[in-house]
Amino acid sequence: MAASGGSGQGDKPIEEQAREQTGQRQIRVGVDERNMLVSYANAFRTGPTAEEVILDFGLNLVNPARSEQQQQQPDVIFQVNQRVILNYYTAKRLAITLSQLIRRHEEQFGELELDVSKRRTVGK
Repeated sequence: MAASGGSGQGDKPIEEQAREQTGQRQIRVGVDERNMLVSYANAFRTGPTAEEVILDFGLNLVNPARSEQQQQQPDVIFQVNQRVILNYYTAKRLAITLSQLIRRHEEQFGELELDVSKRRTVGK
């Protein structure tokens, strides 16, 4: 994992990011990944408050075939696996970093179509 992605300012080296965030003081930053947990998410939801952004990550799971008695249950269940709470400054840095990351990916591999019905299928 590149150290520059940790604080969310895209292509800038982590040392430059630290100087900008600390008033130009020289600071060395180390990254300790020994206790890092890894999870996968194909869905998220946001919950803003006046001071924080709440991000829930998880999986959209399709409900198995339902009987007529279970028609009140939703067709898809959002199973929340992880909640991350950010202040708005960190949320903004994350949004900028993700935007830059996606832009670079699309420049290299093509546009990511969000509308499933418009995506090309293999073999067409």
